[in-house]
Amino acid sequence: MDLPEKFIAIDEEGYPLFGDIRVTDPMVGEEIYQNLKFADNGALISSAGGENVIVEAFDEALVARHFYFQGSRAVVAMPFEVEFSIQLKSLRVDEWDRFHGLTESGIPFVLSRNAQAEFFQACDDYDDESVTLHGVHIPVEPLLISDPSIEQSSYWSQVYQTETPRWELNQASPILLDMLPRLKLPKSRVLVLGCGSGNDAAYFAEMGHVVTAVDFSADALSAAQKKYSSFQNITWLQADVFDLPADFHNSFDLIFEHTCFCAVAPHRRNDLIHIWRRCLVEGGHLLAVLFAMEKKNGPPFGGSEWEYRERLKKHFHFLFWARWKQSIDRRNGKELFIYAKKRS
Repeated sequence: MDLPEKFIAIDEEGYPLFGDIRVTDPMVGEEIYQNLKFADNGALISSAGGENVIVEAFDEALVARHFYFQGSRAVVAMPFEVEFSIQLKSLRVDEWDRFHGLTESGIPFVLSRNAQAEFFQACDDYDDESVTLHGVHIPVEPLLISDPSIEQSSYWSQVYQTETPRWELNQASPILLDMLPRLKLPKSRVLVLGCGSGNDAAYFAEMGHVVTAVDFSADALSAAQKKYSSFQNITWLQADVFDLPADFHNSFDLIFEHTCFCAVAPHRRNDLIHIWRRCLVEGGHLLAVLFAMEKKNGPPFGGSEWEYRERLKKHFHFLFWARWKQSIDRRNGKELFIYAKKRS
C-alpha cells in the first residue's frame, strides 16, 4: 500500500487538526475517526475530505471522552459523539495509570480522565491486579511488555550474526543528515548510545565532532570499526548503556538518540533518560529520533508524543519538536525529531 502524501494531526484531547486549527465539522471528524486503519508499515492512515492522509496522533489515535455500556457492549465515545465498541480484553495500563485498549476494529484508544472515572463507576469490582466489568474479569497488564532476554548482550549479538538488523539503514539517519548541518553546532563531544554499526557516529565524526560510540554487542562494534576505521575521532566502546564508566559523568556536549530508546526494556526508559542527563554537561543538548507508533511488544517498542513529553519535560527544555515528513518508506508517519537542552 502506498502511503498518502498529506498529513493531519490529532491533538492530545483527541481532536483532529488541519495545521494548527481544530476540526469543528462533525462530518469531517467522523470521517477521520471511522476510516482510521494501519498502513503496511504500521503508520496510521485515514481520509479527510475524501483524501487519504497519514495521521500523526499526539497520544493514541482515539482519546475517549466517555465510557459506558450499551447492553453488554462496552463503548467509548470520541469528540463529535462518534462511538466505538471496544475489546474489553485488550485493556492495559500505562505508567501514569491511564487505561488503553483497542476498538473492535483494532484501533488504539486511551481513556480521558472523565472517561476513566466513568470506567471505574461501571466496574463490578477492581483492585491493583484486575478489573471486572459486566462479569468479565480482566487482568491489569502493563501497556508495554518485554522479554527479559533483550537485556542480554547475546540477544543483540545474535541479531547481527543471523540477519540484517531491522534498524540498519546503511547510512546515518536521514533526519540527522538533514538537520545536523542546519544546527551549525560548534565542535562538540558527542555520545551515541546503542550505536549499532556506527552510521550515525561516523556522520558526526565526518562533521568534525569528537565521538564516543557505545553498543552492547561486540558484533555490532566489529562491523562499525570495519566500516569506519579511517575515523580517528571516534572512540568505540562495548558496554551496557546502564553501566557506563564513571568518567562519562558530565562529559558530553550532545547525546544523539536513535533506535536505542525503543530497544531497551520499557521499564528502563526513565533510567536511560537519567543516564542522558548525567552524561551531559550543564547546558548540554539531546538530539533524538524517536518512534511515535503503536507497538506494545518489541523491540522495537512503540510510544507516543504524550509519553515522551511526560518523561522528558522535567529534565529537558524543548527547543524543537516535530514529526518528520520525509522518512524512508518503512518509517514514514512514525518518526519524531526532538532537539532539547538539559535543564539546570
